[in-house]
Amino acid sequence: MKRPLVALVILIGVALAVAISLPISTPVQAAGAGSAIADEGAALSKAATHCVKWEGEVDVREPYYNTNGDPQDWFKLDGSREFCKFTSKEDGSRIFVLLSTLYSTQPTLAALAYYAEVPYSGSCNGNPASCYCSQLGGSDLFGGVNAAGGGWVKMSDPVDTVLEACIFPDMSSIDSWGLTYHSFGKIRGRNLDKALRYPNPYGTK
Repeated sequence: MKRPLVALVILIGVALAVAISLPISTPVQAAGAGSAIADEGAALSKAATHCVKWEGEVDVREPYYNTNGDPQDWFKLDGSREFCKFTSKEDGSRIFVLLSTLYSTQPTLAALAYYAEVPYSGSCNGNPASCYCSQLGGSDLFGGVNAAGGGWVKMSDPVDTVLEACIFPDMSSIDSWGLTYHSFGKIRGRNLDKALRYPNPYGTK
């Protein structure tokens, strides 16, 4: 009985010696979600300032489903997004750009789609702006192709209460009608060539 006890004491002594000899390390803490949220908020604040600098208006909208039905039956979804709304002083037309898309210095699919002015194929039936958005690889559909509809809503906006925003796989976004009109060479709201921080890679046409 003494030999096992002696062995145990020796093992404990060895373990303590090894533990004492190891350097003390400070635990590394991963950046918290709060830091990421703060960074995102700071970026949006700068984007909002940029929007106003170019005579735009920050426009906060919420996603709703069933907007083709009676307003009392509209179904509000989670979250909200901040767009920059540009309104033409000449004809009152508008174009909406997601703040993060407007402020990005890197290429986004929405900015590239705007600059490219890809001709509208006219190959699908229904809303031409939604068709054009799909043609470019984006989507403004809520729940797929259906009669219920959906969009980005601002109840206090009597002109564009429901915004059809074309959202691309990289989450960049410009409104579908603005993109569609631009493909025909017609500017709605304002020309985004200068307002978008990412410059036109295709050059002027």
